[in-house]
Amino acid sequence: MKSLRAFCTLLATTSVIALAQPTHPAITSWIQNTTGITGRHYMKGNPTPVVDTFQANCQLVQYSADYAYVRCNGIPAYVIGPYQDGNPAQAVGRSYLFKIPLKPQVNNGTKTAVGLGHIAVLINGVPVYNYADARSYNNGNVWHQNAIVFERTGFDCAKGHPAPLQTGPPGAGGGGGGTQGQYHHHQDPSAFNIAKVKMSDVCDMYLADGLYVPDATKHGPLIGYSFDGFPIYGAYGWVTEGGKQVVKRITPSYRLRSITERTTLADGTKLAQAQYGPTLTAQPLGSYAEDYEFVEGSGDLDIHNGRFCTTPEYPEGTYAYFATIDADGNSVYPYVIGPTYYGVVVTDNFAVRGPGAGSTNVRITESVQTYLATTSVNDNAVLSTITVFPNPAADVLIIQVTSPMTESASVELVDLGGRIVRTSTIKQGSTMCFLDVQSLYAGAYVVRITR
Repeated sequence: MKSLRAFCTLLATTSVIALAQPTHPAITSWIQNTTGITGRHYMKGNPTPVVDTFQANCQLVQYSADYAYVRCNGIPAYVIGPYQDGNPAQAVGRSYLFKIPLKPQVNNGTKTAVGLGHIAVLINGVPVYNYADARSYNNGNVWHQNAIVFERTGFDCAKGHPAPLQTGPPGAGGGGGGTQGQYHHHQDPSAFNIAKVKMSDVCDMYLADGLYVPDATKHGPLIGYSFDGFPIYGAYGWVTEGGKQVVKRITPSYRLRSITERTTLADGTKLAQAQYGPTLTAQPLGSYAEDYEFVEGSGDLDIHNGRFCTTPEYPEGTYAYFATIDADGNSVYPYVIGPTYYGVVVTDNFAVRGPGAGSTNVRITESVQTYLATTSVNDNAVLSTITVFPNPAADVLIIQVTSPMTESASVELVDLGGRIVRTSTIKQGSTMCFLDVQSLYAGAYVVRITR
């Protein structure tokens, strides 16, 4: 069988830094679309992506002394779709305007519930939802369905999907009205196929990359912001063990309850028979939020799925949420943010109908400056961790980095005679590209990446 072996080299990386630019991560971390790239999606039965018209990533970042304002369509640079559960919706650009506090405050009063619709936003402008799918067993509002279980067949390779029409009231705890076609993630935004035990085979035909790749050797990247202004990180963080700082998979403090029937709640409440949930045979444990209980100290995170810690972007420390995964790389409850927010929430970010900027109620009523995106020095670090697979390859060679690129990178496949035989691009906001090598001769080649 013919095989091609590739070796990787990184060339001509540059770093352009503008002087007098803000340094706050909630201003500088957004992936701005500086190249005009648009979204792409798969249609069921066709593994060739369709190029869309909606611009991907974030379109504009502005800021004041207290807030960052982010305009985006909610469309990622990675390929999305198809949605194989019969969901008729397709992802559409939503013209969002999000408002992120630069000086987030702890909420010392009644915590704000994390409701339906968008609850946070990723650095590529894609909204984050909570665990729920807006349904409950027998419509009883007692046993609330876990979207990661009930909607799994409708998630694409990147573990996202668009919202169907919802008609409930807006805001925290509401139905997130006006969200039809809103592409979003309920969970860690990495692809299904990075897990040791895959929960879906959608990537086999419709390969995509997601926002990042969890890497057990380094701190997870900053992947988004909650509407209370606190950052959201990928699955790995720093902990102190034996007086040394080490990288660890950050674990939630929620666990499955030890129950054989759904007749009580985690707080001990005994339910009336009409409120009983389905048997564990009918729906396995983990299918409902009420199948879980919070056990303080059993993991690294608190009831909100966050903790106070130091991170690469916040060396002096910050409260931060984490997208949690298990040892196999699959998402674990409560996935991103727990049932309530830790901080004071800008509720204008919640999904609404009506006039204004897309599906939020945010308005800019103060003087702001525009943040001009520059080539990030972080891209050099990102490009230093490159995976080329399968290697050797017979049909398709995949080149992947672990964090999303803030600028596009050119990829060339070069034979040993110095001739460029294939080219591709790791697009801004993506982590991966493909090279078709079916018609190439067997032998050794060099993958050359420049930016």
